[in-house]
Amino acid sequence: MTLSSALPMPDGDLAPPRAALLILLGSGGLLLGALAFQHIGKMPPCALCYWQRYGHIAALGIAWLALWPLPRPARLAVLTLAGLALLVTAGVAAYHVGVEWKWWPGPQTCAPASSGFGGTIDEIKRRIMGTPMVRCDSIPWSMLGLSMAGWNAAVSLLLGVGALSLTWKR
Repeated sequence: MTLSSALPMPDGDLAPPRAALLILLGSGGLLLGALAFQHIGKMPPCALCYWQRYGHIAALGIAWLALWPLPRPARLAVLTLAGLALLVTAGVAAYHVGVEWKWWPGPQTCAPASSGFGGTIDEIKRRIMGTPMVRCDSIPWSMLGLSMAGWNAAVSLLLGVGALSLTWKR
């Protein structure tokens, strides 16, 4: 079964581009998975995890624009930007893998697990000081030898290359 037979769509500029759908489903799924690990699995993200999420959020927003009726050159530009956002995310995730494996140092900042908002200055200070820091060089979960960052690097690379190839085929 080919992609074209699996996703039959009308021809023309009003057809939803397959690249946009791939990005929306792929990045959306990865973000939902990250949020599930954070809130259900109680695995707070580190600073590099947040950086990876920003790339997926950007790709989602940009790909959403491609669903609007746009002239072909504008749609190609929008989808190219979304695909490039995924490739940048894959690069950040690969950098994170290197930090996890101690191949190079990571950023000097860490993200607190949860600091909360509101309250008096003393209450906020007590919550901040009592919040454990999440290290970028620790691996809280892995499957088949790949950490979450490793899986994100692989899947984001495939999504980015797939989206760009769907965008520029013809």
